[in-house]
Amino acid sequence: MTEMQRARLIPVSGIGSTAEAEQRATSALLAVISIVREFSDSLFSPFGASKAKKAVVETFTEIDIKLATGGRVRPDGLVRVSYGSTTWSALVEVKTGDAKLEATQLNSYLIAAREIGADCVVSISNELGVAGAHPTTGLNIRSNSKIQMHHMSWTKVLAVAVKNKVHAGVADPEQAWILGELIRYLQHQNSGATSVSNMGASWTAVRDGAREGTLKKSMAEVSDITSRWDQLIRQIALHLSSETGADVIQHLPRAQQDPKARLTYLCESLANDGTLPAEIRVPDAAGDLEITGDLRARQICIQVSLAAPGDKKGRGSISWLVRQLDAAPPDLVIEAYARNARTPESATLLAVRDDSSVLLAEGKTDVARFVLVRRTEAGQNGKSGLRKPGFIDTLTTAVDRFYTDVLQHITAWVPPAPQVKRPP
Repeated sequence: MTEMQRARLIPVSGIGSTAEAEQRATSALLAVISIVREFSDSLFSPFGASKAKKAVVETFTEIDIKLATGGRVRPDGLVRVSYGSTTWSALVEVKTGDAKLEATQLNSYLIAAREIGADCVVSISNELGVAGAHPTTGLNIRSNSKIQMHHMSWTKVLAVAVKNKVHAGVADPEQAWILGELIRYLQHQNSGATSVSNMGASWTAVRDGAREGTLKKSMAEVSDITSRWDQLIRQIALHLSSETGADVIQHLPRAQQDPKARLTYLCESLANDGTLPAEIRVPDAAGDLEITGDLRARQICIQVSLAAPGDKKGRGSISWLVRQLDAAPPDLVIEAYARNARTPESATLLAVRDDSSVLLAEGKTDVARFVLVRRTEAGQNGKSGLRKPGFIDTLTTAVDRFYTDVLQHITAWVPPAPQVKRPP
C-alpha cells in the first residue's frame, strides 16, 4: 500500500530556526483568531475587546510603526476587534522556544500603541508570570496607565483553544476543524510553543542539596528552582483547566500574592525543609489540591482537606466519605481529625473499607474533618519526556490522577435546609 500523510493546514515540517518558528506560530495563531470568533473572544475579551458574537476580528503581521521621535518599531502583529462604532486593538509580541521577552522592546511597543491609538500590548511566550503579573521586569507601566500590558503563555493559549473546542464548543464545524489544526500544531515540539519541560541547570545541585540539608535560602540555584516550580504549577493548573473546561488557577494566600514575597516563602521552605509547596483551586471542587514536592524525601504529596458532615456521628461520616471513593486507589491515606484534636487517626482506604473504626480515636465518636493524602515517588531527572519519568512527569501524573481518581468524585457536605416546626 502506498504510504501517505494527511494534509495539514499548518505543517510543522521545514521549521529550520527559532525565528522561523516564531514567524509561523505568530501567523498561524493570528489567522485562526481572525476566523474562530469563540477563540478570539476567550483570548481578548478579558483585556477589553468586544464580546459581541458578530464583532469583526482583523489580524495583521509584519507591522511597521514610525514613532514621533523618529525611530521605528516592528511588533509581530496587531489584532483589531470592531463592533458598531467601538474598536479595540492591541499590538502583539511573540516569542517561542526559550526566547525571553525584553523590557526595552516592550516599552517601545507601549509608546507605539499610544501613538497609533491601540488599547494595549499583548505578549505571548513560554514564560509564566506569578499570580497574573507580567514575567518581564522593568516595564514602564502603572496600574492606572491608559495603555496596558498583558501577557499570555503558550500554555494558556493552548488551554483556551482546547476548552473552546472540547468543552464550550465551536458552532461552525469548519471553524472547529481549523481550531483543531492550531491545537495540533501548538502541541508539536517543533512549534516552539513548548511547556515547562526542564527544571534547569540548577536542578541536580538543589535536589542533592535538599537531600543533604546544605541549601541556603540566599543561593541563586534555590531561587531558580523555586521560580521554575511555580511556573510548573501554573502549567499544571492550565492543563487541568483544558481537561475540565473550568478556570483552574494556582491559589496563593494573601501574604504570598506579591511575587517577591512568594519567592521568599518558597526559598525558605526549600532551604529549611527541602519542600516546594503549592495549591491549585478547581471551581466547585470539594477542596483545594495541596501539592508538595518533597525533594528531601524524594516524594510527591497530593492532599485535600474536607469538612465532615455536621449531622452525622463518626461512623456515619466515614461511611459518607468512603462511598464517594469507589474510584480511588486502595493506598490512599485517610486522616480523620476528631473535634479539637491536633493529631489525626489515619489508615489506608483499603483498611477503612474493612473496618471504619480505625479512624475513630479512643474515647471519641465524632469526626470534624478529613484529609485525603496520596504520596508517590518523585522522579529524579530534571527533564521530562525521557524513558524513565523525571520530576516534572511524576508531578504532573500525580496531580492528574489524584484529581481524576479522587477529588472529582467528592461532593462536599452541605448543611440541610432548616425545617419548619409547628406545634401540634
